[in-house]
Amino acid sequence: MNDYTKYLASRVTAGGLNRREFLGRAMAAGLTLAVADKLFTESAEAAEPKRGGHLKLGLEGGAATDSKDPAKFLSQFMFCVGRCWGDMLVESDPLTGAAVPSLAESWEPSKDAATWTFKIRKGVKFHNGKELTIDDVVATLKRHTDKKSESGALGVLGSIKDIKADGGNLVLTLTEGNADMPLLLTDYHLVIQPNGGNDDPLASIGTGPYKLASFEPGVRATFEKNADDWRSDRGYVDSIEIIGMNDATARIAALSSGQVHYINRVDPKTVDLLKRAPTVEILSTSGRGHYVFIMHCDKAPFDNNDLRLALKYAMDRETMVKKILGGYGKVGNDFPINNTYALFPEGIEQRAYDPDKAAFHYKKSGHSGSVLLRTSEVAFPGGVDAAVLYQESCKKAGIEIEVKREPGDGYWTNVWNVQPFSTSYWGGRPTQDQMYSTAYLSTADWNDTRFKRPDFDKLLLEARSELDETKRKDMYRTMAMMVRDEGGLILPMFNDFVNACSKQVKGYVHDIGNDMSNGYVATRVWLDA
Repeated sequence: MNDYTKYLASRVTAGGLNRREFLGRAMAAGLTLAVADKLFTESAEAAEPKRGGHLKLGLEGGAATDSKDPAKFLSQFMFCVGRCWGDMLVESDPLTGAAVPSLAESWEPSKDAATWTFKIRKGVKFHNGKELTIDDVVATLKRHTDKKSESGALGVLGSIKDIKADGGNLVLTLTEGNADMPLLLTDYHLVIQPNGGNDDPLASIGTGPYKLASFEPGVRATFEKNADDWRSDRGYVDSIEIIGMNDATARIAALSSGQVHYINRVDPKTVDLLKRAPTVEILSTSGRGHYVFIMHCDKAPFDNNDLRLALKYAMDRETMVKKILGGYGKVGNDFPINNTYALFPEGIEQRAYDPDKAAFHYKKSGHSGSVLLRTSEVAFPGGVDAAVLYQESCKKAGIEIEVKREPGDGYWTNVWNVQPFSTSYWGGRPTQDQMYSTAYLSTADWNDTRFKRPDFDKLLLEARSELDETKRKDMYRTMAMMVRDEGGLILPMFNDFVNACSKQVKGYVHDIGNDMSNGYVATRVWLDA
């Protein structure tokens, strides 16, 4: 039984999957009908996960500037906070990444995939006792598609031209067909709120398994169980406390001493040390996350593509994976897609460390003097060490890098997407279209490399509506080459998500969607005293 069928079995045990749903997914994963049926029976008869207790998480990523408005969620801290109290219309399968129902219980596209009809679940209550209606769904999506919303999902939803209710159904009309539309609605900003959050976007009232009890930006968030939760396969603990711990040493000490049950962002260099603790378990999950060095293509000196190429060839990717990730990851190739994505563009030559080519392009660029790189430990585990390592590899090409270490608090508002050269990370997205739409479309708010090309935008929109997968794959390959060879992205490595927990924590789901069990860690696990 693989990890995915174990996950399905746990869903059955918790009462979250009926026989028909389980058999369909298990057989799709390769089990025979007889084996799947036997596993369902055994799982249904198994003892349910334990309920109760107070779960404490120590997470990196919190800042004093954190907003409770889901449209403005930025960091891992708020990613996890939002998953506790809110639901999206659609979720993604932890192993395959396929779209699965949430507040939308089913959906149907038109033949050209330009119109999508979503059946909205009935009988679901918000934390304030109000029943979820189609009007709440319509208002939520309209707020996030409003050009004035500053929503992190704005670029993702840019192709929607009409949002309306049809009885109890949501009807989305697009400017062109999009076979990935359900997966776009899994974006973590798209929490369904009463009246779309227009009355009070900061109220943190949703339909999730927990109610927000208190919130101090960057410091702490506490939750109490939602007694009216519409799902039985989540929300096992009575209460949750998420504590902001941006210092890696403090997180490790808190877990080792039993002050918290779970920590994120474990530096691979500390894994062996943590493994020695008899009460600690390492949680490593491969996925779409990547650590990056980002240049603004529209700001000097990075508006010169020869300088950008010089800085790309000066990156020693193999050494980065070995020394920064401790082997917990794979080399990147300067575009944000790896082989976990459908229609991955195969056959693109791997860019290797080449000081001679770097020196050639650097001389051709005409640049002289040092290049300022800003970094912080909150950028990614080992972010400062990675910057220093890069500084050394650049020296062999005659490129001088000045590394400036920035404070963690405020990094995501004062440095990332503001300063022209910095380190950062991305958790990946459910589809290639969503990844490119979020960070590489010219109009995207989170276009953190300022990569703005009309021909790329045009190709992205064409690929989105192309139903022929062979043609669509070729389009994605062309897009990848554009970003790789002319963009401002240096992507040395795709990281495994390395976290750790107390052995009291049970039921952890390894999810390729994103870090921390795709943000759902606090709602999926239970405590075994």
